[in-house]
Parts: sequence; structure tokens; C-alpha cells
Amino acid sequence: MANNFDSNFTRKLARVFLEKFESARILSRNVDTQLLAGKFAPDTGDKVDFKRPTDYTTNRDPTGDLTSVTADSIITGKATGTVQDYFTVFVDYDEADEAIKMDQLDQLLAPMATRIVVDLEVDFAAFMLKNAGLLSGTYGTAVTTWSDVARAGATMEARGIPKDGGWTYAVNPYTQSVLADIQRSLGSGGKSGDDVQSAHKMATITENFAGMRVLSAVTLPTLTSGAGADRAGTLSGAPDVTYVTAKDTMTQALAVTAMDAALPIKAGEIVQITGRNQLNLSTRQPIVDETGANILHTAVVTADVTLSGGAGTLVCSGPGLFETGGAHNTTDTAIGSGDVITLLGTASTLQQPNMFWHRKAFSIGSVPIKKLHSTDTLATTEDGLMMRISKGADFIKNKQQVRFDFRPAYSVLNPFFAGQGWG
Repeated sequence: MANNFDSNFTRKLARVFLEKFESARILSRNVDTQLLAGKFAPDTGDKVDFKRPTDYTTNRDPTGDLTSVTADSIITGKATGTVQDYFTVFVDYDEADEAIKMDQLDQLLAPMATRIVVDLEVDFAAFMLKNAGLLSGTYGTAVTTWSDVARAGATMEARGIPKDGGWTYAVNPYTQSVLADIQRSLGSGGKSGDDVQSAHKMATITENFAGMRVLSAVTLPTLTSGAGADRAGTLSGAPDVTYVTAKDTMTQALAVTAMDAALPIKAGEIVQITGRNQLNLSTRQPIVDETGANILHTAVVTADVTLSGGAGTLVCSGPGLFETGGAHNTTDTAIGSGDVITLLGTASTLQQPNMFWHRKAFSIGSVPIKKLHSTDTLATTEDGLMMRISKGADFIKNKQQVRFDFRPAYSVLNPFFAGQGWG
């Protein structure tokens, strides 16, 4: 019996669309991805939780007597993924039908798949910027040398970020052109070979430099810092520096004062606190740079805020945590009221930082999409991103259409596993 065309219609579209979707991905290939099957129910809303790893302290005694020692508490945190809007493109049925019959699906579907990928990665990169807790280089200074790139690798290593799973450093195309002038014997990321190559291969500058895959990306986010000359102030109160408070969001509320009266602060800007130094997250020892100086604590602002009378509260990703003997400390002393806090960079300036991260810094979870009352096919990439391809009708307009849907959930698994890269 011959195949029924209608029953195979969405399957044929799905096969080609998935191939084109995969070949267009760049940033999303370098973060944790998974299909969130069974994670959502009517009572879960638009959230899904991922368990964070626990950590502990050791006790040292010449006799091994633990009589006076309090046992470690098992504190389990969670990283919450938030479901995003649908990414959807659609075409008339006749156009898709003709493309199948004329063997022109590549020409029809490749631009559609690319559009979903680009919009996804622009959106996700903005999410990364607002939640990446590390800083490499001098904020606002352009990257112009490979040593600037290598500093990001040093930042990750000094911070105790594990080397499993892969490190990535993304630059904009003009930074790539500057680095090309001084490039010496760096391995190419595969720009020769097959005639048809994925966007990821074409974007890769080198597979391994300072422990990182370095690639170019046009989807890196930008922000314009707010107008206001006085970008330094003080903390008007001591923030909560306990892990139990920060464990589920890995953010910290910082109440500031004595800044510019109506200073607008944008999500993605970085604050620095004087006198509080970063710790290596593995050894819990202070980090020292090449000059012998401590690295001051920095954090990234997660949401836009406009100060009133120079005061307000900043919610920052990458919290400064300190408890006596704490297993999760991120600073060498506790942040306190009166500490000097500085909003880095220059007022009223367009900024586009490079980004660096460990694969487990962020996650894109693919939300399973329920079937419509139509002919549907669900297609899933090897790393768990699911698409729905549906053939249906618009009864009002008396038209048949085909639509392609993807719905992600974004999560910050560890803000200390990612950062902004400057020169």
C-alpha cells in the first residue's frame, strides 16, 4: 500500500526542520540542555526546580575527637527554571506542500529554523548577561589581545570552576577581527573540510585556548548604562550573607545609598564592594592576582532599578556569602553596612561584553508541548530540545497552515560558573 501523504506530511517537515535547527545553533550548543518531560503539572505553574550540589567542611584534630564539633547540616538548594514564551513560525499549507513535492524543503525551512535559533539565542544571551556572576578584566575596556581572553580562563581556574563539561568564551565578530591580526598558530575550529558546515563550526575560532573553546557570536547582548555621575555609594544595611537564604536563587539584595539621586541601573551592570575579597570555590582560600592583590567581590545586577534620592535595593546574582566555618562561603569576610559599593563603568555608555561560562552555568530546558487538534509531529534534538510541527486550519479565514513551535525554560545553575569578559 502506498504511503498516505497526509500522515507523513509533518514528519517530512520535522526531519528537515530539525536538521536546519541543529545546524544553526551556536550558544545553545555550549550550555546544559534537557527535555523537561514529566517536570510540569497543573500545580507547578511555569517553574521547574533543579537540585544544587551540597558542600561540607572538614574538621581537623590531632586525636580525631569530635566531641565538641557540631555536625555539618545538609543544606540542599534548588535552581528554578522559568518557562519562556513560545517561539513560533508558520507558513501556508500550500507553500509547504509545494516544497515537499518539488524537493525544496531546505530552501523553505532553513530560514525558519534559523530565525527561531537566532531569536532563542538573543533572548538566552540576555538572560546569561543578567545572571553571570564573574568579571574578567576592567569593566568597559574592550578585549584587544589574546591575553585578555586568557585572563577569563585564569578567572575561571582561580575561582575553582571544574574543568569537566567544557568552558566557552564568546566574542563579537569585530573582536574576532582584532584578535586575527595577532593570532599565532591557534588551531582552527573546523572552518575547512565539509562543504556544508554547521554555524557552530563556522563560529569556532579555536577549540582550546586557555582551557576554553573560543567562538564568535552575533547574539551577544548589549546594554546602555544609565546617566548619573555619582556611581559610588555605600550599603545602607548589612545584607543577608547566609547560604540558606541564597541557596535557591543564588542572588542577594543589596540596599545602597549616597549614589546619584535618580541613577538608573540596568540589569547586566556590575557592582564591586571594597574590602570584601573573592574566594576560590574549591579551596575557599582568597584569590590573588599576578600583582599579589586580592580580587574584590563583584556581582551582576539582575533587574533594572532607578534609585530615589540616591538610594534603592539592587538584586544581584553571585552573592557574597560568609559564615564562620561555612562550606559555601564566597567572600573572605562578611559584607556589612557602610561598605563602599561602586557601579563599574562609565555613565551613558553602550556596552557589549564578551561572555565566558562553564556548560553547567546555565540550562535550557525544553518544555513538552501538548498536541493540538490537528496532525502533529514532535521532533527532539539529541540533547533534548523538542519541536512541535503541526498541520491545521484557520476556520475563520478558510485556510490551511503549518506551524513550528519551540518553548524553552531558562535556569541559572551556578552564577559563579559564568562571567563578563573585558580587556
